[in-house]
Amino acid sequence: MPFAVLQDGILLLANERFLDALGCRCQDDLESPNLLDMAIGLDKDDLRYLLKQASHTDKGDQHPPTLPITLKTVTGGLIHADLYAWRQRLGDEYVVEIKLLTSDDKSLKNQVKHLPWKLYFCFFCLLLLTILPNTLLPKLNVNNAPATFLPPDSPSMLLNDEVRAIFPDDEVIVLLFEGVALFSDGFLLAYENLATSLDDLENINDVIAITRQDHISGSEEGFTVSPLLDIDYLEESLPAKRQVTASTDRFARRTLVAEDGSAVAMIVIPEALDNSILNLALEEEILAAIETHQLTGYLSALSGEIAIDVAQMRMVLRDNMIFIPVTVIVGLILTWILFQRVIAVVTTGVVIGAVVNSTIVFYVVFDQPFNTIAGILPPLLSALTIAVLVHFYNALHYASRRGLVGKPRVSAALHEIKKPALFSTLTTSVGLASLGFSPIPPISMFGLTAAAGVILIYLIVIHLLPPIYAHFDHQPWPDRKFGLQYMDHFVTAMYRTGIRKPLWVIGVTLLLLAASVPALMKVNVETNLLEFFPPSHPLRTSTERIESTLVGTMPLEVVFSSQVESGLIQAENLAIIKTLQQQLDQHPFVDKSLSIVDFIEEMHWGFNAEDPQFRKVPEDSSLIAQYLFVYDGEDIYDFIDESYQIARVAVNANVHGANDISQLMSDIEDSLNQLSNPNAIQWKITGAARMFADQEDLLIEGQVKSLSGALALIFLLMLLSWRSFRDAALCMIPNLSPVIFIFILMGVFNIYLDLATAMIASVAVGIAIDDTIHVYHGFIHRVNQGISPVLALVRTYRQAGRAVMTTTIILCAQFLLLLASAFVPMGHFGALASTGLVAALIFDLVLLPAILIVIFHRPKKIPSWIKAP
Repeated sequence: MPFAVLQDGILLLANERFLDALGCRCQDDLESPNLLDMAIGLDKDDLRYLLKQASHTDKGDQHPPTLPITLKTVTGGLIHADLYAWRQRLGDEYVVEIKLLTSDDKSLKNQVKHLPWKLYFCFFCLLLLTILPNTLLPKLNVNNAPATFLPPDSPSMLLNDEVRAIFPDDEVIVLLFEGVALFSDGFLLAYENLATSLDDLENINDVIAITRQDHISGSEEGFTVSPLLDIDYLEESLPAKRQVTASTDRFARRTLVAEDGSAVAMIVIPEALDNSILNLALEEEILAAIETHQLTGYLSALSGEIAIDVAQMRMVLRDNMIFIPVTVIVGLILTWILFQRVIAVVTTGVVIGAVVNSTIVFYVVFDQPFNTIAGILPPLLSALTIAVLVHFYNALHYASRRGLVGKPRVSAALHEIKKPALFSTLTTSVGLASLGFSPIPPISMFGLTAAAGVILIYLIVIHLLPPIYAHFDHQPWPDRKFGLQYMDHFVTAMYRTGIRKPLWVIGVTLLLLAASVPALMKVNVETNLLEFFPPSHPLRTSTERIESTLVGTMPLEVVFSSQVESGLIQAENLAIIKTLQQQLDQHPFVDKSLSIVDFIEEMHWGFNAEDPQFRKVPEDSSLIAQYLFVYDGEDIYDFIDESYQIARVAVNANVHGANDISQLMSDIEDSLNQLSNPNAIQWKITGAARMFADQEDLLIEGQVKSLSGALALIFLLMLLSWRSFRDAALCMIPNLSPVIFIFILMGVFNIYLDLATAMIASVAVGIAIDDTIHVYHGFIHRVNQGISPVLALVRTYRQAGRAVMTTTIILCAQFLLLLASAFVPMGHFGALASTGLVAALIFDLVLLPAILIVIFHRPKKIPSWIKAP
């Protein structure tokens, strides 16, 4: 666009396009620098009036003074254009800047053609970051399966893989049917047809049902093995007899049938899918089959490990569908309320979309599962993006108040925030990346991905947006009373308190921290997947219904092995397993256990005319081998391999907390260690419960590593940035507040340190230190210029206080939206992160100035203009 600068009608400067339009190679080629001499038919009064209007008009004005003009080129040609004029600062004085707009210049093609190359590059990068991720996101692997939360080489995973190669998967779906006439011909036929339909599904390994369960009974020849309720011979029994038979069967009682016969279950054992989307599809197929066989009215509960996985996956999908757009919309609304600039709202939306989509694509690129942990990523990155943008917008607003427009305005804003923004990016990314120390893969991936997202935010805001704002942002930023200014009084009151009474502030803070020690000691490391859901959630009510009617749904296994073929069917080894089961039956956390012992005892009982005295393991090992030789059922091989060297005790636990499961495993280990084991058979504990409990151990290990790593790395960065141990330590002190305050709240409100909340401390530290850096950078910069510490603090908070307050409000608003989630850990994350950031804000506004005053300056008398009115 042709631009030039006038002073009293004389052309002082002109850009290349202005000179080209007049046919000049340089300004010296002009015959006269007077605009009147170049113009044809321009009246002096018209020019004088234009210059007078322009001297009171900013460049961003929507209606700058305009004058049609015809200029003569050096070759004698004529240029017809509209001349626009406004005031501009040149050095220490104001001049008038003019712009020529010809008909060619007004064409969109010409406007696009003459955009600076930096704008093309910025637009191209933003377009690439916005469009390219959308082509890859459909490949996102949404998977919350339990196996994804453990390292593939962890002992419990390796052992589980070994056991699953021999025995059925213990992660199942339990269907509970209740109603009238459960043992009638009609219900049992529909029930068996459902089992047959489910058994035919591709991803189902087996279906356990009362119409298929092996039933051992006595006979003239010894014992027989037949279906518990044979669907082909229903006419030979009445419903009442069937109910008694099923509810008294050793294997079906409380596993498939309630003790009073009021409920019947079906256990679906799928293939080891380890994929939540496939589990979700499988559950929907099961529900469709139930509806097809007209048993929907009888289905009262659906639970099990697979059901828990599916319920969590539904939560992830639901929360992302709601919170991604809602957090963006809220962020845009807050941006408009605070700054009231359309360009700010538009760029905020574009940048959030580019950052969130581009970051989530890392899960596709590295083929990592997107799960409940990763579900926190979109709202987190959205909030962090707006926080960085607020500092940029606030700096533009401050530069606009100084009369700067266009490129000078952007340059001034960048000069103010570029260095602290870089420090903030490094510290926030380090705080998040420290989660990479966690041995739990989803937490590690979340931390590293979020760190990459923070770096991307910095690159976009500091390097891609400035050329756009330099070219298009010419209007003054409004300074409305209901915009940013309403925060000034609060910020002023807070930092004045720190300046005026520093020792009191520090003393009270130390006393409060000392008083909070008991609450800190009450923080409990625990993960209970059922408590991830509210009490009224269908999964939770279904699980409670099944466990009150049948047995606990948490599966645990004790696996025995012998180096000798048929070693585990020796009487003395079976006695060890029997003793363990007897102890388990007395344990409050166990509802039932099954093993090879139960089958052998039933065979011995049946063989001896169902005499109760013979319901025990025979002492003769050869007799046991004979029983197994004539056994013609299949269910026994779910508990022992065909070489009789590996056997398992399947335990139904009624607890779901990792600590209770760990306690149960510890009790089992103590029991086994105390048992006499002459043949030295080996034993190990495995199953879904073992893997879940191991996650808790890894969680504690990861918490220690990530938090200590975050603090150490952030301190190191501060040390490298400030090149002063004192300055680095001063910046760290206020930022321990969110960690301490979060743990205090967790102790007071009994919020567990679990898979979700374990990330909050590292995240909060990484975010909270941003505001400290912005404040401390402004303070130390002014002190180094010779300004007194008190005045340096006042000027720093007057400029940066709004941004610090604004970013906290926006971050808290974004995080508090998570309280609307039906997924309890998501709500805990939002509430704790918000309160932690509020604590960091108060510490930054009150404790930090108090510490800085004590360290740098202790005036005998505070100036009157600092005192609160």
